[in-house]
Amino acid sequence: MNTSSSSVQPVSFWQAFAFWLKLGFISFGGPAGQIAIMHTELVERRKWISEKRFLHALNYCMVLPGPEAQQLATYIGWLMHRTWGGIVAGGLFVLPSLFILIFLSWLYIAFGEVPAVAGLFYGIKPAVAAIVVQAAHRIGTRALKNNWLWSIAAASFVAIFALNVPFPAIVAAAAAIGYLGGRLAPEKFKAGGGHGAAKHSYGPALIDDDTPTPEHARFRWSRLARVVAIGVLLWLVPMGLLSGGLGWAHPLTQMGWFFTKAALLTFGGAYAVLPYVYQGAVGHYGWLTPSQMIDGLALGETTPGPLIMVVSFVGFVGGYVKALFGPDALFLAGATAAALVTWFTFLPSFVFILAGGPLVESTHDDLKFTAPLTAITGAVVGVILNLALFFGYHVLWPNGFTGQFEWMSALIAVAATVALFRFQIKVTHVIAACALVGLLWKVVVSPALVG
Repeated sequence: MNTSSSSVQPVSFWQAFAFWLKLGFISFGGPAGQIAIMHTELVERRKWISEKRFLHALNYCMVLPGPEAQQLATYIGWLMHRTWGGIVAGGLFVLPSLFILIFLSWLYIAFGEVPAVAGLFYGIKPAVAAIVVQAAHRIGTRALKNNWLWSIAAASFVAIFALNVPFPAIVAAAAAIGYLGGRLAPEKFKAGGGHGAAKHSYGPALIDDDTPTPEHARFRWSRLARVVAIGVLLWLVPMGLLSGGLGWAHPLTQMGWFFTKAALLTFGGAYAVLPYVYQGAVGHYGWLTPSQMIDGLALGETTPGPLIMVVSFVGFVGGYVKALFGPDALFLAGATAAALVTWFTFLPSFVFILAGGPLVESTHDDLKFTAPLTAITGAVVGVILNLALFFGYHVLWPNGFTGQFEWMSALIAVAATVALFRFQIKVTHVIAACALVGLLWKVVVSPALVG
């Protein structure tokens, strides 16, 4: 990669490898936190990429289905060190989280009925509800810059909450509005998904504003066809083996098919994906319960990596509970299912970046590409608000509105909300504190009151 200044030193593949490995273990805080870490490390401190190029790549990743932070890492890795650079950057963003979540999922499913563990999750659940509310607020304040975008957010909330409109249809409608709005009222759709334009300069960067696009990142139809063909094969071979060896109706085959659809049909990051995953994994297939889904999200929030890694928890619980390999191989069944759904969930993200990256490199500052993203981000705010209501309902009335109201959960949720909004306490610290409160309530206080 050429540089705009002799003071910027080239970065070897193995230097980048070491950083991407480190990032895989420190990428806490959900998409916003992970993107902030990458911006601090890559733009401000290491100067591997300029602010403008970083935001342009991020805007493309935001408009894609899938985890934008992982896709951004893949994009920057690819831009710096070709295809293998992208695969390493994106893969190391996911693998540490996968291994950690497999272990935590096994602890949860094997010992979740132990009073101490149950108490921890009693406190964590209302914290998760508060975290989702914070996500809606954070994305909303960043993205809803005018009445047009507020209207899109309100309409998407009504569509999914009251009319049960499928999320892909909401995204398609928002993208169409954004495309038309970018042509008719461009000043209203210049937010670029809330990330806006680069406003700071941190000095010369390895990939600077005026650095020419490297040869491997130039668009060619032959390269596009090759990447897409390889991606299709990487999907078709395991899906064919599952379908042919186990049958189409087998849970592992259905997991592969379902999470492929989740990866392709859901936009707006993990919080927008979760309602779709809930509808399928809980409502349709019965791989886990609503309560377990919330617990899985809590585990995802407290581990590094993209939040959508909650799908590995879904896979593990489904494979373990269904005893897919028999009663003597429960862990193996869970771990296999977790790895399987992770593969089918993230494979499209790599294809999108490696296939679409060259086209994106030729569209700097092109509003017709960024305006649909702005509208989609607005729609996502309404969808996340719906998810917050869903979680709040299951936390406060776990047995339905006719059941008992969990007033202690309500107090924990209020305290978590105040901690997040008023005192800006980190998500991991809030979850830890709420877990401790839940433990004390369930193991010490509540039994004493009953006694």
